[in-house]
Formats: sequence, structure tokens, C-alpha cells
Amino acid sequence: KTVHAVVHVKNVSIASSGSNPLMDFFYGQSAKTEQRVIGMGSGVIISPDGHIITNYHVIKGARQLEITLNNKESYQAEVVGVDESSDIALLKIDKNDLSYLAFGNSDNLRVGEWVLAVGNPFTVTSTVTAGIVSAKARNIHLSNSNKRIESFIQTDAAVNPGNSGGALVNVRGNLIGINTAI
Repeated sequence: KTVHAVVHVKNVSIASSGSNPLMDFFYGQSAKTEQRVIGMGSGVIISPDGHIITNYHVIKGARQLEITLNNKESYQAEVVGVDESSDIALLKIDKNDLSYLAFGNSDNLRVGEWVLAVGNPFTVTSTVTAGIVSAKARNIHLSNSNKRIESFIQTDAAVNPGNSGGALVNVRGNLIGINTAI
């Protein structure tokens, strides 16, 4: 159930490279160049009409977002909204009748309860790892900003690069969290 509701998110952004001081010294001021940068992560379909939740850090700076479903179909996505303080972003693709995950209540989780982390790490498709809830309401100081809201579910389910934005689900397949940090 969950594998079909977790998507691959490709973020295309542009990074400018600064000038080279050594080249500037010998040849005069060099031009700054722009380079295409591709980032990847996961997302979770939360409604049959194509709304997808992911981490803000997965889509930050995106000029173009491409969503790939588990069946390998790809769609361009638009950003509906972001909340940088909680590292959440809402995206939308133009597709209906999608498999999606129902929300569970993370307040009802108990330490020691089994959970599954679903995502697309290392650009591979549809991985599922299992673990237990090790702690709740963790603040791990991901950012030095005082505006950052942190209340993480800590689990020993394997989460790797590319899992960010993927689903953390209970054993009933209900979405109880978004994978955010390794």
C-alpha cells in the first residue's frame, strides 16, 4: 500500500560559480558561470488528486520539480506552499486517481512500536525498512535558527540519502511522519 504512494522527487536548480582568483590575476576578471544542479529525495502522495508532501530542504531553490511515481510515470510538479520552520513543502501534480496514504496520529505512537520508513534512497525505487520508535519529541538541532520547529520521531529504521521527504508509517500503513534526517 505505501510503496505506491511514495514518489521520487527530482529538483533541478541553478548554482552560480564564483570567479577564479588565480585566473583573474593573470587574465583579468573572469565571468561567473551558472551550473545546473540536480537534487533528489522522496515525497508522499496525500490525496488522490495529486497533492504530495515532502521536506522543504528537498525542493529548496528548485527551478523545476519532477515527480516519478512507482510505476515510472513522470510529472512536472508545482509548489503549493512551504513551511521552512518545520521543513515541510506541499507539491501538486496534474494527475487524479492516485494511491495515497491516510494520516495516522503520531501522538498515539508509543516508544517501542514498530514503524516502516518508505522512500527512494540513492535514486533506487521503493525501499522499505523497519524499526521501532526509539523516542518521541526529539530536538536534534538541525538548524541554528530559533525559528526552527523540531519534534522528531526517532527510529532505528534505516534512512539514507534520498529518503528525505519519504513516509514514516505505522504497521497499519498510516502516515505518521516524514523522513527528515539521518
